[in-house]
Amino acid sequence: MDLRGKQKRFLRSQAHHLQPIFQIGKGGLNSAMVVQINEALEKRELIKVTLLQNTDEIAEDVAVALKADIHCDIVQIIGRVLVLFKPSSNEKYQKISKEVKAI
Repeated sequence: MDLRGKQKRFLRSQAHHLQPIFQIGKGGLNSAMVVQINEALEKRELIKVTLLQNTDEIAEDVAVALKADIHCDIVQIIGRVLVLFKPSSNEKYQKISKEVKAI
């Protein structure tokens, strides 16, 4: 599902106050981290991921890799911060995705 402009704007406003919960460091993006990010998205639907100064990864490349691996939407990339969104498959956690569908 590709997000429309208004939906992305809504998600950006929701993500504004969030703290990044994952940091990609000099080890880069590994499979264990991809699994953890997917689990976090399942519970929260909207998260931020930061790339630390000591990583060789490029934000756009990480975004493309995550989109391919866990089929999440890239809401925004600002510098070294990615905002990721993925609707939860568990109804209990579907707060944000219900609001996004309504837009």
